[in-house]
Amino acid sequence: MKYAFINGKLLDGTKDMELREDLSILVDGEKIVDIVDKGKEPADFVKKDLGGACVMPGLINMHVHLAGNGKPQKKQRDNEKLVKTLMGSAFSRAAAYKVVSTFAKIELMSGVTTIRTVGGLGDFDTRLRDEINAGTKPGPRILASNRGISVPHGHMAGSVAIAAHSVDEALSILDENEKEKVDLVKLMITGGVLDAKKKGVPGELKMSPEMVKAVCDKAHADGYTVAAHVESPEGVRVALENGVDSIEHGAKPDDEIIRLFKEKGAFLCTTLSPALPYALFDRSITNASEVEQFNGNVVFEGIKECAKAAIANDIPVVLGNDVGCPWITQYDFWRELFYFVKYIGVSNKFALYTATARAAELAGLGKVTGTIEKGKDADMIVTAKNPLDDIRALSEIKTVVARGRLYENPKVKVKKNVKAELDKFLTD
Repeated sequence: MKYAFINGKLLDGTKDMELREDLSILVDGEKIVDIVDKGKEPADFVKKDLGGACVMPGLINMHVHLAGNGKPQKKQRDNEKLVKTLMGSAFSRAAAYKVVSTFAKIELMSGVTTIRTVGGLGDFDTRLRDEINAGTKPGPRILASNRGISVPHGHMAGSVAIAAHSVDEALSILDENEKEKVDLVKLMITGGVLDAKKKGVPGELKMSPEMVKAVCDKAHADGYTVAAHVESPEGVRVALENGVDSIEHGAKPDDEIIRLFKEKGAFLCTTLSPALPYALFDRSITNASEVEQFNGNVVFEGIKECAKAAIANDIPVVLGNDVGCPWITQYDFWRELFYFVKYIGVSNKFALYTATARAAELAGLGKVTGTIEKGKDADMIVTAKNPLDDIRALSEIKTVVARGRLYENPKVKVKKNVKAELDKFLTD
């Protein structure tokens, strides 16, 4: 179809974006073919009157686990056992794949038109990516890593990552992922909040520097970038020294870490959403132990300090909400932007830029998506209110356009208990 989106207030996604009116966006098939003055729309384009609503680039969620639903847990579950059950038969695998496909659609309906997956079930993420690209399933554009590489007793080992007992085994896992045609590689270098057994030691280094370097060297030689889960200063240093391209989560940086970020040209993927419940919720709500809450706060503060330091030192930052962690749903990415404004102190404009044009650039998609401009894919969302005035405008999406496919009045089923608790933190 050829569409002319008229009477909208345009935010183009660039760093200095300002609200622009009296322009019409022309979409032919998957592409934005022009942006013209109001009244100059070609006669053969179907007009879509936005009625004064805001139109902007679709959001880009750079840290997603498609297998997770974000359901709060009364007790810590055995993820390895659960995944073995899900992948244990053709019937259960088919059911799990259907759930993952549904979660991808939910991402899209919430205004996220591109996701970067960083640990999943089997080859589900690349399979789904290809089906979405072929137009046989609805969903966002996917940059897929499939299963991450971890170590025995390492972060997510046995669930959305495979434990490598040696460097050779890690390289073998990398080979398998490459055969599945992944878009990037994910390493689980440190533990996390739930891996720590004592106060003050979340993010303990698990993967050897030698393994990190071997995987990064081969991945780079084969044309892949490497993302790494790290939640301690030691983990960040090891990751950057040995070739990792993006730090997922982060930790309190020192001058050496800042130097390494700049020297290596690495970027930071800030994920405030998953740490917030552990750090700030009452333990009667999260069912977290005292140790888990203490460590959750250590990680939360480390992520905040890392993001602030990165911005202050012109280190590139993107956003992901680590969807799949307890309390973090597939439809709530907009909250990550709100937290970015609230806890890091950026402007609404910078948050929106970070989750659109900046994310596209650092994901290698800067010529494809991230801004509304002639020649790029038609990835757009429409909101009744202006997110430059209030980021919470992104919580109510009127229309989603994904590579030219139009989804009007998209709906998602909201978890009421999750919303009620998270909404308590929606104050400026």
